[in-house]
Amino acid sequence: MIDLRIGGVPEHFNYPWYLTLKDKKYHEVGINLRWKDFDGGTGAMIEALNNQQIDLAVVLTEGIVKSIAEGAPLKIVQVYVSSPLFWGVHVAANTPYARADQLKGHMAAISRYGSGSHLMSYVYGQNNNWNTQTDLKFEEVGDLQGGLNSLTHGSSDYFLWEKFTTKPFVDKGVLRCMDTCPTPWPCFVIAVHQDFLKNHPSEIEAITTIINAQTKSFKQLPLLVEQLAKRYGQNPEDLKLWLAQTQWSQDIMTAEEIDLVQEELLKLKLIKQKCPSADFF
Repeated sequence: MIDLRIGGVPEHFNYPWYLTLKDKKYHEVGINLRWKDFDGGTGAMIEALNNQQIDLAVVLTEGIVKSIAEGAPLKIVQVYVSSPLFWGVHVAANTPYARADQLKGHMAAISRYGSGSHLMSYVYGQNNNWNTQTDLKFEEVGDLQGGLNSLTHGSSDYFLWEKFTTKPFVDKGVLRCMDTCPTPWPCFVIAVHQDFLKNHPSEIEAITTIINAQTKSFKQLPLLVEQLAKRYGQNPEDLKLWLAQTQWSQDIMTAEEIDLVQEELLKLKLIKQKCPSADFF
């Protein structure tokens, strides 16, 4: 049996992986797949993939596209979640911020440079006609807990994070979700180091076959909302809304989708040039 390592955020999007691991589905094809939580998100996972500390990762699309466009030896295997990610624009509950223009030029908390919270701050700024070269300031906070600490202590002013993940903190009155910023592309993909892709194509195929079978029937699972609420500490009504707007995928990413992400990153001056779509697969 071969030992392999996969990384992902400890959030409800990855519950299908939890189920397949709990049921030892990968053991049936000779793979001992071990999951590693990355509280620091996509930036931390890309670093781990680059250093080959993990073999696969479920990462945000914009983060992996930027990394590959900058020359990282990584590849996208397939889309994992095809629907957009709805980023909440969060502020501390006791602050007066109510409009995007009030955040212009203020400090954004980000998990790390190159992360989704970093890149989507540029998208949010562009959506609101900011000068993304001068109106954005960043404090690196590591993870969601770091963002919470930063906002409540006043060292940053706003923080972009997936809005359902942060909803319990909004309900408790710690944060306010002031606005939302959806991604204009599929939000999560499965990525690997190119050496792993070259040396273990059959294992990658076996893993994706199992997870795709799980995601295809995921929404039909009995008591799914109750299970998600218990595991992730979220309100069942919020989870019903999240499930209704979330679509998992079993497809490869298209050249058109890659080009869309690259065009956006280029416009924001987050990459220097577009690369051929074949470089990403």
